[in-house]
Amino acid sequence: MSTTTLQIRKKGTITLPADLRRKYNLAEGEALTLIDLGDGSFLLSPRQLQVDKIANQISTQLEERGETLESMLLTLREVREDYATKKT
Repeated sequence: MSTTTLQIRKKGTITLPADLRRKYNLAEGEALTLIDLGDGSFLLSPRQLQVDKIANQISTQLEERGETLESMLLTLREVREDYATKKT
């Protein structure tokens, strides 16, 4: 593990060293994931987090089926009411 110092420039711009860009095959416009670990520490990942990738895939599939957040919440409420009715 190595340490690299970056400088924040105008408008919050930072430049990743060329050797890291080559090592991780990063190109201009590449999206990075920045995770705030708290206490002033950050984690910068050159890849989309797996959880985010899976969540996006699930979201796309649900949208293709015509599902919305509202329809899923409505179904959840109905199932809860049904469960509560059967339990009593």
